[in-house]
Amino acid sequence: MRALISVYDKTGVVDLARGLVDRGWEIVSSGGTARALTEAGIPVTEVEDLTGSPEMLDGRVKTLHPAVHGGILADRSKPEHMERLAELGIGAIDMVVGNLYPFGTDPSVEMIDIGGPTMVRAAAKNHDSVAVVVDPARYPEVLALLDESGGIPLAVRRRLAREAFAHTAAYDAAIVAWLDDLSGEGDLPESLHPSLEKAEDLRYGENPHQVGARYRDIHSRSWWDRSVQHGGRRLSYLNVFDTEAAWQLVNSMGPDPTVAVIKHANPCGVAADTDITEAYRAAHSCDPVSAFGGIVAVNRVVPLSLAEALAPVFTEVIIA
Repeated sequence: MRALISVYDKTGVVDLARGLVDRGWEIVSSGGTARALTEAGIPVTEVEDLTGSPEMLDGRVKTLHPAVHGGILADRSKPEHMERLAELGIGAIDMVVGNLYPFGTDPSVEMIDIGGPTMVRAAAKNHDSVAVVVDPARYPEVLALLDESGGIPLAVRRRLAREAFAHTAAYDAAIVAWLDDLSGEGDLPESLHPSLEKAEDLRYGENPHQVGARYRDIHSRSWWDRSVQHGGRRLSYLNVFDTEAAWQLVNSMGPDPTVAVIKHANPCGVAADTDITEAYRAAHSCDPVSAFGGIVAVNRVVPLSLAEALAPVFTEVIIA
């Protein structure tokens, strides 16, 4: 069995490669990955030894070769594919481990990866025959499955292929956004290509019979990513919707101690005071009926006096 490993993020890659070698796999690699594995004492076949062609153009061309992509794309269920590989002296590649340059953190032409996405997409396309791994967090699972099943089951290969296509799609979306910024043609782009990942499952969607989840942009972080839920049930869609509105509102009111009470994204009351508890009382008094079951946002630490004032009123979320 043969694995082609070429990664930008080398987290855990030495342990993965060592685990594969210990299980009888051959490792093929290139560039910095090959050097890292060799320095760790792991036997590596260089890609250029496989292809007969050295890296060229400052590393722009490394894995773009029929000896690589033929080995990845050959359909193992078709005898004619395997016969053709044998005629050409090309060995099959059973696993591709690759992740791409972090384009969103340092956008430039040189950070546009060509060989990496091509290799990853080829393996994902041929997931009936090849396992593709783009997330270092999957490495322990891969080694465990090899021990348990002797290979990577099709259902897992399909899931890994989905992750691979999501990885390359997000990468391309970041490049499109960068080129939009460079073009300077108008204030708004002709199309948008957001790349979102699930942050959490919600208790339910807009209504209790609907499912829901909160997603985040993989290329940027918001205050949600720094938030910690200290208690209570999982948030619902409307909890998230109202919490976002409440937090944005309370943080737009200036530096004074401020409280906002929100229900269905509408302010029931907003108040500022020198004392945060008094600010809450004033905000709540604006519309105490609508405040029932609402969201309270506070731009200070909640003191005991405020907690005691909040306790008698049913409140879905308190954010501070």
